[in-house]
Amino acid sequence: MSRIRVRLDVVGVALLVLALTGSPLAAADPAPAPASPFTVEEQRLDKAVPQEILRRSGFDTVAPRFAQALEGTRSFRQAERAVVRQGAQLWDRAVDRAQGRGPARGDLSRDDDRPLYWARLGMTRELRQWQPEFGLTDTERARLLDRLERSSRGQDSMDLPAGRGFKRIVMTGFDPFTLDRDIRISNPSGATALALDGTWIRTADGPARIETAVFPVRWQDFADGTVERTLRTQLPKADLFTTVSQGRVGRIDIERSNGAWRGGFGDNENVSRTETVPVTDPASQPQWTTTTLPYKAIVAAQTGRFPVYDNTTVTEIPQGGTTPVVSPGGPTPGSTARAGGGGNYLSNEIAYRATLLRDRLGLEIPGGHVHTPVLQFGTGNTTEITDPEFVRNRVDIIGQVRAIIRVAAETSG
Repeated sequence: MSRIRVRLDVVGVALLVLALTGSPLAAADPAPAPASPFTVEEQRLDKAVPQEILRRSGFDTVAPRFAQALEGTRSFRQAERAVVRQGAQLWDRAVDRAQGRGPARGDLSRDDDRPLYWARLGMTRELRQWQPEFGLTDTERARLLDRLERSSRGQDSMDLPAGRGFKRIVMTGFDPFTLDRDIRISNPSGATALALDGTWIRTADGPARIETAVFPVRWQDFADGTVERTLRTQLPKADLFTTVSQGRVGRIDIERSNGAWRGGFGDNENVSRTETVPVTDPASQPQWTTTTLPYKAIVAAQTGRFPVYDNTTVTEIPQGGTTPVVSPGGPTPGSTARAGGGGNYLSNEIAYRATLLRDRLGLEIPGGHVHTPVLQFGTGNTTEITDPEFVRNRVDIIGQVRAIIRVAAETSG
């Protein structure tokens, strides 16, 4: 009854002001923004495969609990704290599951990255449609969505410890992508990020600590600076970094050169971008950046069952030319980028942005991009969300990326 009385009082004041002045309350707060429609990614969530993945991992309770937490808030600040807390809990739960801590809560193998992806989308969908009594402007809702994205991806919880006697390593992965082609897809780079976050590895030079984060497969997030915002404070503390993504079938590539070009392939929102990679200070933007990972040592080492290559091939428009050509030996002087060794999709772009940030910060640390094999299902499996070969392939990729990082740490000064 008290809420009804308050609302009637507010209406009465508004009518009185209108009668006296002929205009509504000029100083009133902005009207609450209407709930946003679901995104393309969120619309996929109702399909049978995502629901099965959530159910068979126990992550089907995440979104309902998040909705309850939102309903318990009474102000924007309370909502922001709840969003960050719930997002961080999702990341921690996915990391714990991947690293064998706590109950598995389902029959999907612990190495699976897909529960995190689909559970996050359930949370963003709840937040996008939430209409609190205290009201949300478009700006406030966007801020909450941003805080949820960052906290549930490990982007704002990377914690490279201080001290001597060990190395600090940054590693990044990606969400699943090409989901309209096969919605069952998993991304081994994201699975590796979950498996390695906060872990220590032994190297010939002593221990090394790894901190990880996962990034979306969306052009706009990259244009908005999500990579730089995450890595700008971490790379100066790191002794080594590697961005990782899914690449080619049956092989691992250490990408030598990264190009400043977006090739237009559709992202997870089915958005296409064909343009120069948008960065701050474009006047000083190079067409190419280069890995400083110890690629010779990595290729020579026995890291796992997949062959590892030093990939030098790029696509470029030679200086003075107009037509793109494939250059097996890398970019030629004065050329314009059309594809790095890792192509011209977001794999190439995260490598370009991370290494450009390294260079702009004046850091002399090893860093570059590793492309994993495409994660494949077992022969004949066109409908099931998992199978023994699928799990074996993902576990082997995770182990081999860990070994590559160890070799890179041992070889670096």
